[in-house]
Amino acid sequence: MAIWLIVVLIVLSILVLAIILALSSSISFHFRLCRVGKDDRIELDIRALYGLIKFHYELPKVIFEGMVKGMKIKLEESGQGPLKKENESALQIDKEKISDWLDQVKQALKATRGLKRWSRNILGHVDITTLDWSTDFSLGDSASTATAAGALWAVKCTAVGWCSQFVRLKIKPRLFVVPVFEDALRFSTVMECEGKLSFGYLAFSGLALLRRITAVKGGLAAWRRLLKRPAQGRSPAGSPH
Repeated sequence: MAIWLIVVLIVLSILVLAIILALSSSISFHFRLCRVGKDDRIELDIRALYGLIKFHYELPKVIFEGMVKGMKIKLEESGQGPLKKENESALQIDKEKISDWLDQVKQALKATRGLKRWSRNILGHVDITTLDWSTDFSLGDSASTATAAGALWAVKCTAVGWCSQFVRLKIKPRLFVVPVFEDALRFSTVMECEGKLSFGYLAFSGLALLRRITAVKGGLAAWRRLLKRPAQGRSPAGSPH
């Protein structure tokens, strides 16, 4: 009997220690956007539980097909750990898709008490540890390029200032605007952002979100419908859409 009691206590101690370690960890992310000429690439890496769980999302191709058809993007997903997966798909973003997204947001707001406030609270606990944004460009004319450089610098500062209202900037952003004085048109931009969010706070926020959903009559049923709703405009890469 004493041996079984010791085994149970050891197992419980290990579980408690694992929970404490998990809640003490952080979820980190690395976002990178790169555009050089007509080539686009967007990457997002997410690490959780001390690197045991990893996700990698990559958009190697973004094609603008006009105002009617919108954009077509290629998405590659991969993961390591318990949620290991490999997936590649294509997504068509047009007016219908955007309208569908807005409709889902409206339904989520209606089915959750104070969803906007909850979103701001969780964003307010995101720590940004790296933010670099460099842009090189030429408009083909020296005077126009110089004028646009000042305007672009102002736009970048405004954008970063606006974002700092929602997240916590732990470092001074490094912003660069490099005007290239040449006759040909040229544009390239690279943005890198790294940050983290406490796993413990995310777990607490999940419980808070559940409480806000259950506070609305029919909230849980509405969220079930939203989560089960099939994705529109998304198909396996290479398949006809």
